[in-house]
Amino acid sequence: MKLAILIDPEKVSDKTGRLIDLMSVNPPDFVLVGGSTGSAMDTLITQLKERVDAPVVLFPGNVSQVTEKADVLMFLSLISGRNPEYLIGSHVKAASLLKNTKLKVVPVGYILVDGGKRSAVQRVSGTEPISSTNVELIADTALAGQLLGMQYIYLEAGSGAPHRVPDAVVSAVKSSINIPLIVGGGLKSSEDLTAVSAAGADIAVVGNALESNPEAYINLLNYRPV
Repeated sequence: MKLAILIDPEKVSDKTGRLIDLMSVNPPDFVLVGGSTGSAMDTLITQLKERVDAPVVLFPGNVSQVTEKADVLMFLSLISGRNPEYLIGSHVKAASLLKNTKLKVVPVGYILVDGGKRSAVQRVSGTEPISSTNVELIADTALAGQLLGMQYIYLEAGSGAPHRVPDAVVSAVKSSINIPLIVGGGLKSSEDLTAVSAAGADIAVVGNALESNPEAYINLLNYRPV
């Protein structure tokens, strides 16, 4: 399993600088940059590119967050919701911008799973998460995303979620699809990473847990990959 660190440009602080220091010594597999609301990211991405030996992946909440300074764009479609703006509307707005882009554009089926609190994605998109107990619906939604041509499926419990996506959900989705599976939200420790890796995640995303405590990054590197 690969490790991705998510940095929200709206939450950048002195502690972000410390996190970048740590990642410059022991880089993760990817650095994701973005958030649910718009914010300029060029300065942050430039700093990351200069100091961290890892691809920088855009995790955009809207078209304003698209920048050529990154390496990869997650072209996210919120397939767990039914708001057309987040299923296809924003993508149409970005299409002409991306027509001749140097960015690697990767279509990702984004599934919001209830993590125990109202998430920023939920507020901004106006959509409801799928209950973590409705395993069959989550797995079917992931499979539908694959059949629609998504190259990755992303299970999201929400930034700072009290509860991560359950192992049973990760396993069920992994069994339903044959494309890579990303899991994020509520991951706080190396034990969490070990668990989601064993359940079938191909990439784990950690963000909120490091915003106030960047030193925890060192502990994350101790997870036991499966």
